[in-house]
Parts: sequence; C-alpha cells; structure tokens
Amino acid sequence: MSMAEMELRQISPTEFQWQWTASGNRPASEVLKLVWPEGCHAEEDRVRCGSNGMTGKLSVKGVGKAYSAAMVKVLWLDGQSHVYALTGSQPSVHLYGSAEATPSGAWSYLYLGIEHILLGVDHLLFVLGLLLIVRDRWMLIKTVTAFTVAHSITLAVATLGVAHVAPAPLNASIALSILFLGPEIVRSWRGETSFTIRHPWVVAFAFGLLHGFGFASGLAQLGLPESEIPLALLLFNVGVEIGQLAFVLGILLLERSFRLLAFHWPRLVERFPGYLVGTLGAFWTIQRVAILLRGVT
Repeated sequence: MSMAEMELRQISPTEFQWQWTASGNRPASEVLKLVWPEGCHAEEDRVRCGSNGMTGKLSVKGVGKAYSAAMVKVLWLDGQSHVYALTGSQPSVHLYGSAEATPSGAWSYLYLGIEHILLGVDHLLFVLGLLLIVRDRWMLIKTVTAFTVAHSITLAVATLGVAHVAPAPLNASIALSILFLGPEIVRSWRGETSFTIRHPWVVAFAFGLLHGFGFASGLAQLGLPESEIPLALLLFNVGVEIGQLAFVLGILLLERSFRLLAFHWPRLVERFPGYLVGTLGAFWTIQRVAILLRGVT
C-alpha cells in the first residue's frame, strides 16, 4: 500500500496552511488534486475561506491510483486535531463544523482493511492453498478461524509496539509459507497424508502469526490517529476479516456452481490453482530471499 500524508493547520479563523508531509516515489502534488470546500481557495501553501471557515466537503482527486490512500490531518486553533483517511472508494470527507460532519477518521480504517487484504495477493494465495487442502467444511471453519485469531494477535502486538519484525525476513517468510503449501496440495491430490493435511488449523495458526506482522506493516504505512488507536486497529482488523471471508465465500460459491452445473474441467485446468500456489510461492521465495541476502551483504 502507498500512502500520501497532508497536514492542514489552522492559523486564523478563516486561513489555513497546508503541505504534503509524506509521499512515495512520485510527489503527491503531481498525482493528487485537492478540491477544497465551497468558499475556500488556495494560494500556494495557504487556503483562505469565507466567514464560515473551512466547513464542508474536502476531496482528493486521483486517490486510489498512484496512491491507495491519503491521510489528512487537520489541526484546529482550539487545539483539537482530526485525522481522516481517504481512499478510492471514499475520496471525500466532511470536515467537522459542517452539518454533515464525518464522525471519526477511525472508521475509514474499515475500508482500508478490506482494501489491504483484497490487494494482498500473497495473503490471498495462502488462503487459497488452505482451501485446496481442506475439504471437510467443519475443518475449514476451524482452519480459517485459527488463521484469523493468529494474525489478529500479531497485528495488535506489532501495531501497539510490543514486537517488531524486519520487513525483508518477514516478506521472505510469508513467501515460504505459500511455497510450503505447494507440496501439501500435491499430497492431498495423491490421497497421501501429512501433519498439515491432518491438522491444517495448526499450520494455519502458525503461519497466521507471520501474516499478521505483514498486515501490521501495511497499517504502519497508513499511520493511526493517536486519539483513536484501539478503534482504528479494531476496524482495520475487521476490514481484513471481511475481505478475507468475502474471498473464501467467493471461492466456495464458484466451486459449488461448477459442481451443480456438472461442469468437468480437464485435469490440468482443475489442478491449475494448486500449481499457481506452488509456482508463485517458489518465485516469491527466491525473489525475497535474494533481496534479504543482498541487504545482508
């Protein structure tokens, strides 16, 4: 995920100073366009508003493309501050003081959590690998729950600063977790057994701890509103779970649809998802281990 950050500081009842405080490789000012509330107009790094001050809708055009989100921090003269996260699905915010004031920037993290998991191809591929191994519905519920509990624990632990894992070895470990499922999928095709096939929830819990640190790294890039860290953390995690469950349900419904239609794919096509998990897991492992070793040397 890529995040642009902007600070909007009130310096008089009708005047504000603004600047992009953080952005990625492409300057935010080049790819994002601010649309100020009605009655406000910008002059370089100043925004002047009418007698009502800066109240109404503030929008960021272009968010969701070069940047997946834009964080807007508003510092008011009375000492209050509000943080708003704007995304492609929610590119506008109503600043407080207007009749339609947005209640809390923390609620934006629900959308960011959903977006994060749906854009996290490596996390979704791991879940797909579990779905290919587990056939019993009760065991599937148990396995997905174990994965959820595990990554929720480490997401909270990392976000609250209790523990930290360096990005390079973490990314390599997440790729290795996907590669690990490749041979297990082949064993399940052959009717063989293993610890993973007998107890997939244990493996899901163990690797879920790693994936939780991965979610935390995405959340760290976004930042958290200091006054609402618990709520923002909870909503981000709920968003991740909503996205994950939507993916699982989508795969199960697709599988059931083909079964009801008695649609028979060639064996190679049927096994393509399993080969995809193993191949991409191997590619990412080699790639990320190379990055890790390059950083060490």
